[in-house]
This record gives sequence, structure tokens and C-alpha cells, in this order.
Amino acid sequence: MKIDFKKSPDNLVPAIVQDIETRQVLMLGYQNEDAFEKTLELKKVTFFSRSKQRLWTKGEESGNFLELKDYKIDCDYDTILYYVTPHGPTCHKGDDTCWAEINVEQFGFLSHLENTIEERKNNSSGDKSYVASLFEKGINKIAQKVGEEAIETVIEAKDDNEELFLNESADLLFHYLVLLQAKGFKLEDVAKVLKERHK
Repeated sequence: MKIDFKKSPDNLVPAIVQDIETRQVLMLGYQNEDAFEKTLELKKVTFFSRSKQRLWTKGEESGNFLELKDYKIDCDYDTILYYVTPHGPTCHKGDDTCWAEINVEQFGFLSHLENTIEERKNNSSGDKSYVASLFEKGINKIAQKVGEEAIETVIEAKDDNEELFLNESADLLFHYLVLLQAKGFKLEDVAKVLKERHK
């Protein structure tokens, strides 16, 4: 697929940069054909600066390069999506992203649930929630619950009732997230171990 730089009066197309591991969007810049070719040549994302009217490779001064891993062109052939490994913060203000977000891996709803569990753990005094009560009972009770839910999941796996199996699986995953929090870890820590094993 060829990029249609001529769609824009200034021959520039948007270039979106995304971390290949965390899938966080890091920044948006613009490229002309020369910047695109330079990116492929250097394996470092290079933009066209509209203010300075010249090519600039992200990190050329700071050393915080965006190492090119892959890219895609959109269906209209006028936007590029780069998958990169960032070497340091991406934003010129020192933030991980240009939206002042921390560049950590997200797991969709599971990350939201994990954050809720963490909030209830940190504000457990006076909190009458089930999660707060688990943390009050301590690590032994939490670990016991994970064991119980694991056994129930195995039992349901041997039967044909898919609804019961999925419900027990959800209970197991939920209590495992609580256990991770009790031990001071998160899903990203487990994912990191799995990635190391995958190499």
C-alpha cells in the first residue's frame, strides 16, 4: 500500500505512534515522504517539523528514540500507525506520552477491576464491601479463597454446564486479582514474567 501524501495541500500525513508492548498511544506527528523514507532507513521514527520546516528524528537531542518495530497504513492511505519501542519518555515535557499518561500495559476491563480492588484495599477502614472484608481477614484468607475457587473451577470444567464453568472462572480470576493486590503486585507483573518466558 502506498501512502497518498498528495491528499494534503502541504504533502503531510498524520503519523500516530503506539508502544508495541503496552499499546498506549504515545504521540502524534506529521510526515512527508522524506520523513517516511528516513524512518524506514533509520528504524527510528522521523517527522517533518511544521514550525522548523525540516526533518527531525524523535530523540535526536534527548536520546529518547522511538525504535520502529512495525507500521500500518489506514484504509484511506493518508494516515500511518507506527508500532515502536520507546527509549525513554516520549513527550518533550518528560512525560511517557504527549497526553501526560503513564505508559503501562492495560488489560481493558480487568485493569478497571484491578484499580477498583486497589481503591477498596487502600480505603478499607469503614468500607463494608466484600473486597475490604477480604483484606481485613488477611493474606491467609485471601489465598484460601483462591484455592477454593480454583477447585470449584476444576470441578465445573469436568461438567457440561458452560454458564457454571464461566461463573467459577470469573470468581477465580477475581480472587486472584485480590491476591495479587494483597502481595503488592499487579497483572502487569505477571505479564512481564510470561513475556520473559516467551523469549
